[in-house]
Amino acid sequence: MRTPHILLAVLVTAVWGVNFVVIDVGLGHFPPLLFTALRFLVAAVPAVFLVRRPAVARRWIVGVGLALGVGKFGVLFLGMAAGMAAGLASLVIQSQAVFTALIAAVALGERPGRRRVLGMGVALAGITVAAVEEGASGPVTGFALVILSAVFWGVSNVLTRKAAPDDALSFMVWASLVPVLPLTALSLVFEGPGEGWEALRGLDWSGVGAVVFVAWAATLFGFGVWSWLLRRYHASRVAPFALLVPVFGMSSAALLLDEAVTPASLTAAALLVGGVALTSAGGAPRGTTVARGPAEAARPVPAGGAAVTPPRTPR
Repeated sequence: MRTPHILLAVLVTAVWGVNFVVIDVGLGHFPPLLFTALRFLVAAVPAVFLVRRPAVARRWIVGVGLALGVGKFGVLFLGMAAGMAAGLASLVIQSQAVFTALIAAVALGERPGRRRVLGMGVALAGITVAAVEEGASGPVTGFALVILSAVFWGVSNVLTRKAAPDDALSFMVWASLVPVLPLTALSLVFEGPGEGWEALRGLDWSGVGAVVFVAWAATLFGFGVWSWLLRRYHASRVAPFALLVPVFGMSSAALLLDEAVTPASLTAAALLVGGVALTSAGGAPRGTTVARGPAEAARPVPAGGAAVTPPRTPR
C-alpha cells in the first residue's frame, strides 16, 4: 500500500477507536436506544439520496439492517449505558471475528482450519480474562450485552456475505435506513417518550457533536474510506489495520475518560487481538469455494458493521 493510503487506514481505525469515547459522551445526553436511532437517522437519510440502491434482494438489506442496527449497535449502546467501559467495549466487540467464524460454520458449512480454531481459542481466552476483569470492577450485565452485540455483528457479517453486494458503501447506507423506525419504537416503549423528549429539549452542542461524529465521521467517512481502500487493495492488506481499533479505543478512553489500563486488561487485549488476527488470517475455510469478482467472500470489518467485498484487481 502507498504511504498516504496507509495513513488513511490508520486514520479510519483511529476514528473508530475514538468513537467509543464519543458514544460514552453521547450516552450522557440520550437514552441508548434513542441515541442509536439518531445515529442511523442522521447517517442514512442524507446519504441515501447520494447513492444508488444496491443490486441485492430487499430481504438482505432488511436482515442486515436489523442485525447490525438494532442487534449490534442497539445492544452495544445498551451495554455501555449499563456501565461497560468504553475502552474495554472497543476491545471485547472485536470478538465478532470469532462469532462470525462460528456462525459461518453452522450456516454456510465452512469448516475452519487449525489456525482459525487456534485463533478462536486464544480470543476466547482473552474474553475470559476480560470477563473476570469486568466482573471484579464493573457490572457484568454491560459485559454480557457487549458480547451479545458481537454475536449480532457476526450474524450481520454472514448475512452480508450471503447478499454479496456489488457496492459495500451503498449497501451500508441503505441498510442503515432499516433500524431507524424499530429503534425509535423500542425507545418509545422501553425508555418512554418523556425521557426522549427531555433529552432532545435539553440538547446542547456536546450532544449534537456526539450524534454528528458517530453518524458522519465513524459511519459515513469511516466506512466510505474503508470501502474505497478495499476496492483499491486486497482485503488481506487492509483488514489487519482493523486490529488498531481497540488500541485507539483503550488509549483514548484512558486519556479522555480516565479509564484505568490494568495488567489484566492489557493481557486480555493481547490475547483477544492476537486471536482475532489468527482467526482472520489465511485463505478460505475448508468446504468453501473461493469466488471471483464482485461476489467474492468478504471479511468482517470493525465499526462499519458489515462485511466488504474485495476488489477485482488487487494490488
